[in-house]
Amino acid sequence: MRSSSYWRLSAWYFYYFAFIGAFAPYFTLYLQSLGQSAFAISVLMALMQVMRLVAPNLWGWLADRLGHKVAIVRISAALSLTGFAAFFFTQEFAGLFLAMALMAFFWSASLPLVEALTLTALRDKPDRYGQIRLWGSVGFIVAVTGAGALLDVAGLPALLWICLGIMVGILLMSLLLVEERPPAVETEHAWLGAGLRRPEVVAFMVACFFMSAAHGPFYFFYSIHLDAAGYDKTTVGALWSLGVVAEIFIFIYMPRLLGIFSLRTLLLASFALAVLRFILIGWGVNSLILLLAAQVMHGATFGIFHAGAVATLNRWFLPQQQASVQAVYGSISFGAGGMLGGLVAGQGWERLGPETTAPAAPVH
Repeated sequence: MRSSSYWRLSAWYFYYFAFIGAFAPYFTLYLQSLGQSAFAISVLMALMQVMRLVAPNLWGWLADRLGHKVAIVRISAALSLTGFAAFFFTQEFAGLFLAMALMAFFWSASLPLVEALTLTALRDKPDRYGQIRLWGSVGFIVAVTGAGALLDVAGLPALLWICLGIMVGILLMSLLLVEERPPAVETEHAWLGAGLRRPEVVAFMVACFFMSAAHGPFYFFYSIHLDAAGYDKTTVGALWSLGVVAEIFIFIYMPRLLGIFSLRTLLLASFALAVLRFILIGWGVNSLILLLAAQVMHGATFGIFHAGAVATLNRWFLPQQQASVQAVYGSISFGAGGMLGGLVAGQGWERLGPETTAPAAPVH
């Protein structure tokens, strides 16, 4: 991979996940400050997952057919920015619902396409994916810690301006991306459906679905859980950051781990640690030590899981299929799975309480 491609892709990941670092931990608190109920918050946040279930497949199919991934990434960045701007003009559920749906539909287009661009640029060295993706984790840490400290001073309304500024950065970084063509293959008819029906692929996608469902309560309500326990936003941001620091170490050392363990072993370990992690978060919120331990496990429950999933699909499918198959993976796991986990959490949070809801999230 050329140095220029490395830094362009890394910069895009930095801003993309910086937005998630500012949005995911604090937007639920912003919605709560507007008077939205736990269920309403879960419905609004689930729209991000609903769109990841539907939209990436459309965008991935279109990109694979047209062969212009970068153009779609740029268009989606501009339109998702437009959708987010609508949050400045509404505080009612209906308006928030429309703004979230519009923003999420276009926002969900870009990540699978950039994942495919990254794997194409890496060519025969896909194990170096983590060395690029870790810059997304760095962006997340910068945003989540910086936003947390700023919101303690400026208040939650400032969150909209923080997120808007980061989305402008995403748009600018998308303008720097360069499309590299995948190497030609002899197979002329590479139909994705045949590969997706293979038993091992079906089992893998089911496992990804339940893993993301287990993370739904965490992504939707972790900040609210900590806020209710008396932690300030700076501490909330620091705990989110710790998990991503662990994730960075995983991305750095993933090639070494793959030299020692099989992908299957690493993925099974990440599933097992997810069970322990969410039990600690649900029942150990009053112990900072237990919360710290749980956040370190994020390196396994997301870092190993996601890097392992991307590597698995890269091994199983052709280069020309990567945009589509990464979109299917994102739709089934982060889309359908995240939606289920978040909506279940929204129902259970007020009825059963966070102690029961978090560890009860489904893990397969």
